[in-house]
Amino acid sequence: MLIDTHCHIDAAEFNHDREGVIREAHAAGVGVMVMPAVQAAAFEPLRALCRAHVGLVYALGIHPMWVGQAHDDDLDHLRKALRAHRDDPALVAVGEIGLDHFVPGLDRDRQSRFFAAQLKLAREFDLPVVLHVRQAQDQVLKHLRQAGVTGGIAHAFNGSAQQAAAFLRQGCVLGFGGAMTFERALRIRRLARELPPEALVLETDAPDIAPAWLHPGRNAPAEMARIGETLAGLRGCSGEEVARLTAANAIRALPRLAHWSDRGLHASPAAANRPA
Repeated sequence: MLIDTHCHIDAAEFNHDREGVIREAHAAGVGVMVMPAVQAAAFEPLRALCRAHVGLVYALGIHPMWVGQAHDDDLDHLRKALRAHRDDPALVAVGEIGLDHFVPGLDRDRQSRFFAAQLKLAREFDLPVVLHVRQAQDQVLKHLRQAGVTGGIAHAFNGSAQQAAAFLRQGCVLGFGGAMTFERALRIRRLARELPPEALVLETDAPDIAPAWLHPGRNAPAEMARIGETLAGLRGCSGEEVARLTAANAIRALPRLAHWSDRGLHASPAAANRPA
């Protein structure tokens, strides 16, 4: 079974064919899809989408690129949502949270304040984190250490080998997806090839970060199998081995995924989403 550890099927790009996209993902062997929220307004629609479909799970958080539009009381909204749904097995993490130092014009101080507050919530509710770390690896690591947060996924990792090792020491695994499929992405491909096997998980970030064969089109979770084959080729192993390895790593990083790993793709949504 493949696990897509990061996708946004709730995005507007899927409004016209969302059901078909989910069916195609399952048909391609993607058993679980992790959907991180990006803003407080998305929390309840995201939960509803997960309850309606087999294999969809979610994280709750406020994305660093959205904090400029967020209100301070959205952090209270997040705390209330985490408290209300703390026993929901489909709630697997706090995310997507972190820092973005790539996009010009974003308020870095406000990003840091929201990130620090959300890390405290992850500690409070004993949940791992799904991290956005674009051109901010060292700063994200500093926040993790200060907050005492261990465990989670550094999404779309594109740092150095030294930074990768630092995330591993924090109990995090590293997400690899469409960017790895471009031959010119030398550093990402080298990391994918040389990092220890326990470091790696697969993701699509659908509808974004389309792989080379779709670029610049819309990405989708059904591309996971071919992305996994790319990783297998880089590491000199089989696609089946990559699927087993990365699924095990995902479950270790987001322990609540274990609840879903044995559910099967053909159960009804009601049965599949019923707590064990």
